[in-house]
Amino acid sequence: MRMILTRRAGRLSFKLAALMATLFISYLIGTGNWKANSSSKTLNFTQLGYDDENRPEKACNCQAILKGDREALAEAKLLNLGKTFRKQVQVPDQFYVNASKDCMKYRTSRKYLTFPLSQEEEDFPIAYSIVLHHKMQSFERLLRTIYAPQNVYCIHVDRKAAPSFFAAVSSVASCFPNVFLVSRREYMIYNGWSRVQADLNCMAELNASSVPWKYFLNLCGQDFPLKTNLEIVRALRALDGRNSLGSIPMPWDKKWRTEKVFKVVKGKWNTNGTKKTGQPPFKLFSGNAYIIVTRGFIQSVLEDRRIQVLLEWAKDTFDAEEMVWATIQRIPGVHGSTWPHSKYDIGDQHAIARLVKWAWHEGNPTSKNAAYPPCQGVHVRGVCVYGAGDLQWLLTHRHLFANKFDINTDPIAIYCLEKYLRQKVLDQLREMNGEYGWELPGTSQ
Repeated sequence: MRMILTRRAGRLSFKLAALMATLFISYLIGTGNWKANSSSKTLNFTQLGYDDENRPEKACNCQAILKGDREALAEAKLLNLGKTFRKQVQVPDQFYVNASKDCMKYRTSRKYLTFPLSQEEEDFPIAYSIVLHHKMQSFERLLRTIYAPQNVYCIHVDRKAAPSFFAAVSSVASCFPNVFLVSRREYMIYNGWSRVQADLNCMAELNASSVPWKYFLNLCGQDFPLKTNLEIVRALRALDGRNSLGSIPMPWDKKWRTEKVFKVVKGKWNTNGTKKTGQPPFKLFSGNAYIIVTRGFIQSVLEDRRIQVLLEWAKDTFDAEEMVWATIQRIPGVHGSTWPHSKYDIGDQHAIARLVKWAWHEGNPTSKNAAYPPCQGVHVRGVCVYGAGDLQWLLTHRHLFANKFDINTDPIAIYCLEKYLRQKVLDQLREMNGEYGWELPGTSQ
């Protein structure tokens, strides 16, 4: 009897979500944001982003850019060079403070999807940790793209961040019951332990959350998804309780990071060449700062005494975020982990957490040393900040997110990717219409 009641409650919940979806879409149609093609019933979203009608990126042809059309890419580059265009795409922090004073109006005008799009997604909530220090517009567009009401989002803002930025993040977060600022903030130092600690702080609060989330993903403000929430859910379900993160034996050229004592003094790295005493508690592995792990993995990180010893040992190492998660992934008994044997080594191209282009691995397809084509944007610390010309390549991969994007470098790349993902979401809604038997307004012939 209890099982029957649970199922009925689930169906009722989803019908309610469907009704909310219908009302939301009715609003969009009423404001001219949807177009229906009567012959194909294809729904097109025509207003995206801040100041939709006048958004300067609309001058570019996103559809052609995503196909790698040379003429469209050349026009996008030319547009990017214009000083007026550069100025127009900037959105001040105060805009978000003012806009989010009326939360209902803000959520509606920014077109957040505040209802589960499917039962499948509602039954598979995800936990996110997002670490930030600047670029409010990038963060808000990231949040809007990955937002779903069944998920939960922990936001860590660097204690050094500008007050205007912190105010803007706080104001936007306050409009959503499942988005919160972490209670303990860190002074973030590049390659420092504070990067790990920021995620640990969010891990603790997410683990204490009543939301029954299944997987944890950590992001930064310059990440952007390559998949819709439904696609992310299906990719995580396919992991079947396993984690997905890079984990290979510590390369010889990175061993110095863990062999000497590194400390941050007055915001700067300092080492006097002192060697670390004692051996590490486990064989060390190398990977990436960004991970996809189960809730059980997070519980091990927070509660397993063996891991607590490793974390304490790693606090005075350099670039610890690229070592600790990769090493924990190979500790026997950790949920979703793999054996430390070399047969289970996995590189960042095979883990689905993050797609990154490193300068020293770029090259032409004919080069035997090239892992991917040249960056079409610019490089920062050896990492490609993607340009519009990278989008076609990015969307051929199964990774869930990509890093790095920067509105100051190429706003068109983010705009077109955001538009592409929203259209996929709308296509998903159309499919749901057929599957569940309720009709979206404007689709009948």
